[in-house]
Amino acid sequence: MPDDAMPAARQRHHLPFRTDAGVAHRARIGLVALATDQTIEYEFRALLGLPGVGLYESRIQNDRSITPQTLRAMEQGIAAGAALILPGERLDVIAFGCTSATIVLGEDAVFARLRASRPDVPCTTPPTAALAAMAALGARRIAVLTPYRDDVNREVAAFLAQRGLEIAVFGSFSEDDDGVVARIDAASIGSAVLELGAVTGVEAVFVSCTSLRLAEQAAALEASLGKPVTSSNHAMAWHALRLAGVADRRPEFGRLFTCALA
Repeated sequence: MPDDAMPAARQRHHLPFRTDAGVAHRARIGLVALATDQTIEYEFRALLGLPGVGLYESRIQNDRSITPQTLRAMEQGIAAGAALILPGERLDVIAFGCTSATIVLGEDAVFARLRASRPDVPCTTPPTAALAAMAALGARRIAVLTPYRDDVNREVAAFLAQRGLEIAVFGSFSEDDDGVVARIDAASIGSAVLELGAVTGVEAVFVSCTSLRLAEQAAALEASLGKPVTSSNHAMAWHALRLAGVADRRPEFGRLFTCALA
């Protein structure tokens, strides 16, 4: 700026100010999302939309084709992605936004990568949150809906079964392109949820994949089924809130959002 553009008489330096706890005075939630994910931020912002709750995110590189090999390749980016979120500032929770990668890599491996950058911060992932959600809902025999191809589906089914859930029925759209998955419409997802959820003995429905859209219709689907319905994004947003000590009940998002941690 030229010297004569700001005359000395008009300059005001060191104006007084005060600070407060910022927009996230109740909770700061960090999210490491995938480069190809078109859904998770949209749903998280709705589900976490409470005064004083802040969402801060970064993205990591991934292949849009979801296979066991491309899922394993994500591991090296997780710590760097976590490090980009409010460096030097407090986080109350950090979440990793990929269901299938967490299952293929293992929860402990994902947590280790997150904590390499953010030690001592509580962590969650979609399958971690789904297990916590089923415990809070008192559901053990579940229906599972995914978009994945068969080799990834087998990993998902094995993970859930090994952790004590009984899969009464498993359905899949059988699509491995994450960009296509993000465009599966709400009506298709809702129809599949109602079909699988109606199977005898099903106590709850889990929609696996952060690219699938469920949050806005979870409560309506529950009203039709008479059973809880949750998803990767839905469960993980709830889990992040509860881990951060935010206990607000939000029945407009379904039964899970009225529950405390079990």
